[in-house]
Amino acid sequence: MRIPMDRLSADALLGVIDDFILREGTDYGHDDISIEAKRARVMQQLRKGEAHVVFDEATETCSIVTDEKR
Repeated sequence: MRIPMDRLSADALLGVIDDFILREGTDYGHDDISIEAKRARVMQQLRKGEAHVVFDEATETCSIVTDEKR
């Protein structure tokens, strides 16, 4: 089930974003991208609707999915 990102506290949203970044192991090529830049990129995807916060009722956890993973 989708959860509007504004329904999460800033700390909770940051935790979900960090989990997504670490879990996905996104390939940024040879560039060393800071965690802040990665967070900003995910926030941009969320704001544009290219990614969404979802709640899994079976595991009772939140995560982020991108349109390409759906």
